[in-house]
Amino acid sequence: MAIASHKKNYEVKKGQQIFSEGEPVTRIYFVYSGKIKTHKRWDAEKELIIRFAQPGDILGHMGLGNEPIYPVTTTALENSVICSVDLDFFESSLNVNPRLTYSLMKLFANELQESEKRMRNLVHMPVKERIALALLNLKKQFGVTEEGFIAIELSRQDLSSFAAVAYETLFKVMNEFQQSNLILTNGKNIKLLNEPELRTMTTDKILP
Repeated sequence: MAIASHKKNYEVKKGQQIFSEGEPVTRIYFVYSGKIKTHKRWDAEKELIIRFAQPGDILGHMGLGNEPIYPVTTTALENSVICSVDLDFFESSLNVNPRLTYSLMKLFANELQESEKRMRNLVHMPVKERIALALLNLKKQFGVTEEGFIAIELSRQDLSSFAAVAYETLFKVMNEFQQSNLILTNGKNIKLLNEPELRTMTTDKILP
């Protein structure tokens, strides 16, 4: 594939940004290894994590359009390896590769559907349900380790940004979940002890 011969691979350290919200789009990125968070400013002091990317996922594609500006910021959650291609080359590839164009179109459609579900749930779900849903979604996306913990380590600040709740609220609810034996935490690691009960909290809510 032509893109493979034009890509550039490089390492990003934990906490390093790949691109920032508001910057002009110059390259499209692919995750080769590691985990990346895609986040957006919610207000002057808060951010909302839109999604998490893992190996095989694309980054920067939401900046394509008449005004090529990155609408989000991407930051490595762990040491990762990123592949990137020049924007002009990527757009030229779309013009001559119908399969690539179709795949990107399906990706846009899926992300739009998931975004609409997520926004609906954030508007209508109480905070406790939002946190339960966030934990279920993390397990669904990343699976679990041999010890049964969700296979991604997140700070409580990142988890609150993903669930779209205040840090203090997350801290309180997570303590309640632990006291009710719904979850077990060990530092940044989280294990779901009673997944059926957590799912009951999100009844009639569609998991992204």
